[in-house]
Amino acid sequence: MDVLWSPWRYDYIKSGEQKPASNLSGCVFCDILKGSASDEEKFILHRAEHNFVILNIYPYISGHLMIVPYAHIADLDAAEKRVTDEMMDLAKRCQTALRNAYQPHGFNLGMNFGKAAGAGVAEHFHLHFLPRWVGDANFMTAIGETRTIPESLKTTYEKLKDLI
Repeated sequence: MDVLWSPWRYDYIKSGEQKPASNLSGCVFCDILKGSASDEEKFILHRAEHNFVILNIYPYISGHLMIVPYAHIADLDAAEKRVTDEMMDLAKRCQTALRNAYQPHGFNLGMNFGKAAGAGVAEHFHLHFLPRWVGDANFMTAIGETRTIPESLKTTYEKLKDLI
């Protein structure tokens, strides 16, 4: 039997446990922006005027990016036009960067609003951008409930940091 070793996912598995009280807001995106760590340590690839681009630390696939508004807003229709216009401009930049770095066969772009729609962070909307390849979704995800990610987040960050 082959063993896939991915200790960096342990925090995700344990995320359902009660966390100790802290001075953080409870919104992962707002907390990332408040922290004192560097953008590289936070995997923030780009800061624009109204949004930032960050690696998803629990990626579905290598290159899984998120475009997140600075404003803590739950719904797309509550965001100002300048925020959503910039988000789409950043999405175009992300597509170019991912194409140049990974040469994928396609892309997924998606947003979920509300827990019922599958939003993991329902109170702060964000846009997922993923490169895709023919055959990248196989039995591991469907049957084994396991994803195989071929590179570390640090490697992904290094590939993309100067492209977006």
